[in-house]
Amino acid sequence: MTAAPSHPIGAHIPASGGLARTGLPYLAKIGATAAQVFVSNPRGWALSSGNPAEDEAFRAHCETAGIPVFVHASLLVNLGSPTALTVERSAATLLHAAERAQRIGASAVVFHSGSAVAGTRRDAAMAQLREVLLPILDSLDKLGDEAPSLLVEPTAGGGFSLAAKVGDLGPFFEAVDHHPRLGVCLDTCHAWAAGHDLTAPGGTKEMLDDLAGAVGTGRLRLIHANDSKDPCGSLRDRHENVGAGQIGLEPFGDLFTHPEVRGVPLIVETPSHTEGAGHIADITSLRGLLAQLG
Repeated sequence: MTAAPSHPIGAHIPASGGLARTGLPYLAKIGATAAQVFVSNPRGWALSSGNPAEDEAFRAHCETAGIPVFVHASLLVNLGSPTALTVERSAATLLHAAERAQRIGASAVVFHSGSAVAGTRRDAAMAQLREVLLPILDSLDKLGDEAPSLLVEPTAGGGFSLAAKVGDLGPFFEAVDHHPRLGVCLDTCHAWAAGHDLTAPGGTKEMLDDLAGAVGTGRLRLIHANDSKDPCGSLRDRHENVGAGQIGLEPFGDLFTHPEVRGVPLIVETPSHTEGAGHIADITSLRGLLAQLG
């Protein structure tokens, strides 16, 4: 197996037409050393059983190449919803994503922190989060070391989010007793939209310090490196290519200097443009910033 780079950098890749048949050529084209995929409809509840041959080919290639893989669960997942059917489907979707993740060799499943939907029911939503998420985490723990972890991704902050600013992750983790199978996926566009000013002097360091203070060290397992089309605190989740948006290039370089980010893979979820040109440019920019640090 090829030794993994100190900072794997890649992108969310297409899987339509076959995880291996479509995804692997795209990985090669953009020069990615990390990958993130959907294994079901990102905006629906239908759960795909996948193609065993495609799953195995994808897994074998990524294992040989030392490419870390992550699954992103459906964007509809909301464990804080007041609607029982939504919660039921959310739990089923997470379990399905974890099963497929294990089959394709993915180390973790990313899911959005969710929303209480109404501000008056936040306590009830957090209690519900514990009731639903804790058994899922326990079930993964029983599968052994090769089972994927779950990574909660704070959202941009709209709609009574259960976790938007990184400090909000403290109560989220407390709700599931700081379960060892739970980690964090940090999206820079979301953090910016939620009000973390990454362009202020020391702003990136302050955010990462706050993250470690809220959940403990070593919980950050993945970064979505996305610039933003909108101002800080906008609560709007609109991604832009790295360095081309309101965040700018420098804060992405600051990420690499923080001990919590050491060795953590970065995934871009930015506009890919024609033939993946946007992803190629973003990966090149991030590697350039890393190279400047020696």
